[in-house]
Amino acid sequence: MSGLLDGRVVLVAGGTTGVGAACARAAAREGAAGVVVTGRRPEPGEKLVAELGGQGVRALAVPGDVADPQACRDAVAATVAEFGRVDCLVTAAGLTDRGTLLDTTPELFDAHIAVNLRGPFFLMQAAVADMVGRGAPGTVVAIVSEAAHGGAPVLAPYVAAKAGLAGLIRNAAHAHRFDRVRINGLAIGWTDTEGEDATQRRFHGAGDDWRERAAARLPMGRLAAPQDAAEAVVFLLSDRSGVVTGSVLDWDQHVVGAHD
Repeated sequence: MSGLLDGRVVLVAGGTTGVGAACARAAAREGAAGVVVTGRRPEPGEKLVAELGGQGVRALAVPGDVADPQACRDAVAATVAEFGRVDCLVTAAGLTDRGTLLDTTPELFDAHIAVNLRGPFFLMQAAVADMVGRGAPGTVVAIVSEAAHGGAPVLAPYVAAKAGLAGLIRNAAHAHRFDRVRINGLAIGWTDTEGEDATQRRFHGAGDDWRERAAARLPMGRLAAPQDAAEAVVFLLSDRSGVVTGSVLDWDQHVVGAHD
């Protein structure tokens, strides 16, 4: 532990599993004074809170679906009620259900916008309002995706939402730079999470060996791990990242724009 987040109160939306849970653990390890996780399923959230509590970290689970703007506001309100403030926000919830330009229904499109764009918007709105209202600096990191650059044909609504999120990050960062609220994004690549396992099995008929088969095709010989992203998130949340704001960092083993 290097104490990158000493004394900070950190809210992680989509924080009960996958990359979000890894971010919550990393924040606790780096000295956060409080860690709040929110997600649709209460059970893994409570399990994670118990784990962090066993390490001496004050933690709270707030059930809620980021697709609901009120749930986003409630998560921030619960954090402020418990800890008095929000210093850092991570938006890590994601929906990756497949759809192409030709077969995506309005319902699927709206679901992607709700989780991958609208949820982060209203989480940022509430958290930044707390920071600005207190006249205090703060940091936000949104998990974007390398797919925001274009993505695969089966990711059409996902790409639309994540590309919108990248634009939101830049807009919000510019709007609040003089409030000393730094807002950045991390565009991650193919990552081995519980959600990705479910997606591979549901949409691509993957078997138990899908990770090994995928790893054989990847430059580094493995999929990214949630903790890989979490290390970068903690860095961006911390003072170690200096004055950087409005950046959406590519965080993957493929090089955007390069080809053989």
